[in-house]
Amino acid sequence: MHPTVSPRRPLSSQPWFVVSVVLWGTGGVMLLVAQGIIRLYPLAIEPVLAGTMTDFQWFAYFAWVVFNTFVEGYRGFQKGFSPRVVVRAIHLAKRPRWWLLLLAPLYCMGLIHATRRRLIASWSLLIGIVSVVMLVRNLGQPWRGIIDGGVVAGLTYGFVVLGVCLVRGLAGRAVEVDPDLPE
Repeated sequence: MHPTVSPRRPLSSQPWFVVSVVLWGTGGVMLLVAQGIIRLYPLAIEPVLAGTMTDFQWFAYFAWVVFNTFVEGYRGFQKGFSPRVVVRAIHLAKRPRWWLLLLAPLYCMGLIHATRRRLIASWSLLIGIVSVVMLVRNLGQPWRGIIDGGVVAGLTYGFVVLGVCLVRGLAGRAVEVDPDLPE
Protein backbone atom coordinates (compact mmCIF):
# COMPACT_ATOMS: atom_id res chain seq x y z
CA MET A 1 0.00 0.00 0.00
CA HIS A 2 1.18 3.52 -0.78
CA PRO A 3 2.55 5.23 2.36
CA THR A 4 0.32 8.32 2.07
CA VAL A 5 -2.90 6.32 1.75
CA SER A 6 -4.36 5.18 5.03
CA PRO A 7 -7.17 2.62 4.97
CA ARG A 8 -8.65 4.13 8.16
CA ARG A 9 -8.89 7.69 6.89
CA PRO A 10 -11.80 8.75 4.68
CA LEU A 11 -11.04 9.49 1.04
CA SER A 12 -11.65 13.20 1.56
CA SER A 13 -8.76 13.38 4.04
CA GLN A 14 -6.24 11.82 1.63
CA PRO A 15 -3.85 14.54 0.37
CA TRP A 16 -3.84 13.26 -3.22
CA PHE A 17 -7.66 13.31 -3.32
CA VAL A 18 -7.92 16.85 -1.99
CA VAL A 19 -5.30 18.11 -4.46
CA SER A 20 -7.00 16.29 -7.35
CA VAL A 21 -10.41 17.77 -6.59
CA VAL A 22 -9.05 21.28 -6.09
CA LEU A 23 -7.08 21.03 -9.35
CA TRP A 24 -10.10 19.68 -11.25
CA GLY A 25 -12.48 22.35 -9.96
CA THR A 26 -10.17 25.35 -10.13
CA GLY A 27 -8.26 24.08 -13.17
CA GLY A 28 -11.52 23.63 -15.07
CA VAL A 29 -12.44 27.24 -14.39
CA MET A 30 -8.94 28.36 -15.41
CA LEU A 31 -9.31 26.45 -18.69
CA LEU A 32 -12.57 28.28 -19.43
CA VAL A 33 -10.91 31.64 -18.73
CA ALA A 34 -7.89 30.68 -20.85
CA GLN A 35 -10.19 29.69 -23.71
CA GLY A 36 -11.75 33.15 -23.61
CA ILE A 37 -8.34 34.82 -23.68
CA ILE A 38 -7.12 32.68 -26.58
CA ARG A 39 -10.28 33.21 -28.63
CA LEU A 40 -10.45 36.97 -28.12
CA TYR A 41 -6.78 37.94 -28.29
CA PRO A 42 -6.49 37.87 -32.12
CA LEU A 43 -9.57 40.11 -32.40
CA ALA A 44 -8.29 42.42 -29.66
CA ILE A 45 -4.89 42.91 -31.26
CA GLU A 46 -6.20 43.26 -34.84
CA PRO A 47 -6.88 47.04 -34.78
CA VAL A 48 -3.57 47.64 -33.01
CA LEU A 49 -1.61 45.78 -35.69
CA ALA A 50 -3.62 47.39 -38.51
CA GLY A 51 -2.56 50.84 -37.29
CA THR A 52 -5.76 52.45 -38.55
CA MET A 53 -7.21 53.74 -35.27
CA THR A 54 -7.79 57.43 -34.73
CA ASP A 55 -6.43 59.22 -31.68
CA PHE A 56 -9.86 58.96 -30.07
CA GLN A 57 -9.97 55.21 -30.73
CA TRP A 58 -6.48 54.76 -29.23
CA PHE A 59 -7.65 56.66 -26.17
CA ALA A 60 -10.82 54.52 -25.99
CA TYR A 61 -8.75 51.35 -26.32
CA PHE A 62 -6.37 52.36 -23.53
CA ALA A 63 -9.15 53.65 -21.26
CA TRP A 64 -11.23 50.50 -21.76
CA VAL A 65 -8.26 48.23 -21.00
CA VAL A 66 -7.53 50.13 -17.78
CA PHE A 67 -11.20 50.23 -16.78
CA ASN A 68 -11.80 46.55 -17.50
CA THR A 69 -8.60 45.46 -15.78
CA PHE A 70 -9.79 47.25 -12.65
CA VAL A 71 -13.48 46.29 -12.77
CA GLU A 72 -13.32 42.77 -14.20
CA GLY A 73 -9.82 41.82 -13.06
CA TYR A 74 -9.33 43.41 -9.68
CA ARG A 75 -12.87 43.92 -8.37
CA GLY A 76 -14.45 40.91 -10.06
CA PHE A 77 -11.77 38.24 -10.04
CA GLN A 78 -9.40 39.24 -7.24
CA LYS A 79 -11.90 40.49 -4.68
CA GLY A 80 -14.59 37.84 -5.15
CA PHE A 81 -14.64 35.24 -7.88
CA SER A 82 -11.15 33.72 -7.66
CA PRO A 83 -10.97 33.26 -3.87
CA ARG A 84 -14.51 31.84 -3.88
CA VAL A 85 -13.66 29.35 -6.66
CA VAL A 86 -10.73 27.99 -4.63
CA VAL A 87 -12.61 27.98 -1.30
CA ARG A 88 -15.49 26.08 -2.92
CA ALA A 89 -13.03 23.62 -4.49
CA ILE A 90 -11.42 22.98 -1.10
CA HIS A 91 -14.83 22.59 0.52
CA LEU A 92 -15.85 20.08 -2.17
CA ALA A 93 -12.64 18.11 -1.65
CA LYS A 94 -13.30 17.85 2.07
CA ARG A 95 -17.02 17.06 1.70
CA PRO A 96 -17.33 15.28 -1.65
CA ARG A 97 -20.54 14.32 -3.35
CA TRP A 98 -20.11 12.27 -6.51
CA TRP A 99 -22.34 14.47 -8.69
CA LEU A 100 -20.66 17.65 -7.54
CA LEU A 101 -17.24 16.10 -8.18
CA LEU A 102 -18.26 15.44 -11.78
CA LEU A 103 -19.44 19.04 -12.18
CA ALA A 104 -16.70 20.59 -10.03
CA PRO A 105 -15.92 23.58 -12.31
CA LEU A 106 -19.63 24.55 -12.37
CA TYR A 107 -19.80 24.04 -8.62
CA CYS A 108 -16.70 26.19 -8.08
CA MET A 109 -18.20 28.99 -10.20
CA GLY A 110 -21.32 28.97 -8.02
CA LEU A 111 -23.59 27.82 -10.84
CA ILE A 112 -24.83 24.79 -8.88
CA HIS A 113 -25.25 23.89 -5.20
CA ALA A 114 -25.05 27.42 -3.81
CA THR A 115 -27.20 29.85 -1.87
CA ARG A 116 -30.16 31.29 -3.74
CA ARG A 117 -28.43 34.66 -3.86
CA ARG A 118 -25.20 33.16 -5.31
CA LEU A 119 -27.14 31.13 -7.89
CA ILE A 120 -29.04 34.22 -9.03
CA ALA A 121 -25.85 36.31 -9.17
CA SER A 122 -23.81 33.64 -10.97
CA TRP A 123 -26.46 32.75 -13.53
CA SER A 124 -27.32 36.43 -14.14
CA LEU A 125 -23.67 37.21 -14.72
CA LEU A 126 -23.30 34.27 -17.10
CA ILE A 127 -26.41 35.24 -19.08
CA GLY A 128 -25.24 38.86 -19.15
CA ILE A 129 -21.80 37.87 -20.44
CA VAL A 130 -23.30 35.67 -23.17
CA SER A 131 -25.66 38.50 -24.18
CA VAL A 132 -22.84 41.03 -24.41
CA VAL A 133 -20.72 38.58 -26.41
CA MET A 134 -23.60 38.18 -28.91
CA LEU A 135 -23.91 41.96 -29.27
CA VAL A 136 -20.17 42.62 -29.57
CA ARG A 137 -19.87 39.99 -32.34
CA ASN A 138 -21.89 42.32 -34.58
CA LEU A 139 -19.48 45.25 -34.17
CA GLY A 140 -16.88 45.96 -36.80
CA GLN A 141 -13.24 46.76 -36.19
CA PRO A 142 -11.78 48.72 -34.50
CA TRP A 143 -14.62 48.86 -31.96
CA ARG A 144 -14.84 45.11 -31.54
CA GLY A 145 -11.08 45.00 -30.97
CA ILE A 146 -11.30 47.84 -28.47
CA ILE A 147 -13.95 46.03 -26.44
CA ASP A 148 -12.18 42.67 -26.75
CA GLY A 149 -8.89 44.29 -25.71
CA GLY A 150 -10.40 45.29 -22.38
CA VAL A 151 -11.97 41.86 -21.91
CA VAL A 152 -8.66 40.12 -22.65
CA ALA A 153 -6.90 42.38 -20.13
CA GLY A 154 -9.50 41.62 -17.44
CA LEU A 155 -9.50 37.89 -18.16
CA THR A 156 -5.71 37.73 -18.17
CA TYR A 157 -5.58 39.48 -14.81
CA GLY A 158 -8.25 37.09 -13.57
CA PHE A 159 -6.37 34.04 -14.86
CA VAL A 160 -3.24 35.06 -12.99
CA VAL A 161 -5.23 35.76 -9.81
CA LEU A 162 -6.94 32.37 -10.09
CA GLY A 163 -3.51 30.74 -10.33
CA VAL A 164 -2.26 32.62 -7.28
CA CYS A 165 -5.39 31.72 -5.30
CA LEU A 166 -5.00 28.08 -6.36
CA VAL A 167 -1.38 27.94 -5.16
CA ARG A 168 -2.31 29.67 -1.90
CA GLY A 169 -5.24 27.31 -1.38
CA LEU A 170 -3.10 24.22 -1.98
CA ALA A 171 -0.56 25.62 0.48
CA GLY A 172 -3.29 25.94 3.11
CA ARG A 173 -3.46 29.74 2.90
CA ALA A 174 -6.73 30.24 1.02
CA VAL A 175 -8.31 33.67 1.33
CA GLU A 176 -11.20 33.66 3.79
CA VAL A 177 -14.34 34.20 1.77
CA ASP A 178 -17.91 32.96 2.13
CA PRO A 179 -18.32 29.93 -0.15
CA ASP A 180 -22.06 30.72 -0.42
CA LEU A 181 -23.16 27.16 0.26
CA PRO A 182 -26.80 26.21 0.75
CA GLU A 183 -28.00 25.37 4.26
